[in-house]
Amino acid sequence: MTTGLKHRIFFNILLAICLIVIQGEPSTTEIKGRLRLPNDVPLNTTLLTLNNGEYNTYTKPDGSFTFYNVPLGIHLLDVQSTVYMFSHVKIKISKDSTQTTEHDIQCIQYPYVGSPKQAIPHPLILTAHATYNYFIQKPGFSIFSLLKNPMVLMMIFGIFLMLIMPSMMENLDPEQKEQMQRQMEMQSDPSKMLNQLWGDLSGSNEIAATEKKGGKVRRTKQN
Repeated sequence: MTTGLKHRIFFNILLAICLIVIQGEPSTTEIKGRLRLPNDVPLNTTLLTLNNGEYNTYTKPDGSFTFYNVPLGIHLLDVQSTVYMFSHVKIKISKDSTQTTEHDIQCIQYPYVGSPKQAIPHPLILTAHATYNYFIQKPGFSIFSLLKNPMVLMMIFGIFLMLIMPSMMENLDPEQKEQMQRQMEMQSDPSKMLNQLWGDLSGSNEIAATEKKGGKVRRTKQN
């Protein structure tokens, strides 16, 4: 075997080993982007995650961020902010067929699950949609809220009765007026109401006892 042939065989074996090593290593890339707020308000340091925490990174003072050594495949990017609401981003990383050293990164964002998706370029520029509100705003004064109060309804009903009572009294007979006046006097004086109630109960008991004996009841008027 000549020396040139040995060198050619050795070179081919070395090339094959290099190809195997290169193909065996996982292909990775970087995902870059920037977070921004409306009116370019400064943003505090914010945590970003890929695949629910499989990869983590933080924003720089200018809002930019970078994920290093991200493998090929589909990844989900989330902004872990407790103040501002950002879109979710689904990222697909694949080999670029035109350039073997570059990667094709396709990004789709959606504000929440089920909302319409929109394709965005890479590097990412994510703008906050809104701020989270953890407190319920105290309602202001409303006249309708007073009508829901039982005490206010009772007061309104009492005023209504006071207004229509004179007109009702005018349409009553003298006997009905006298009876209503007695009832109003007893309501103003509880002792009279109790005396009348006790007298009614005593009279009903005497009548019931007399009916059992088959006799009659004679009532005497007490001074």
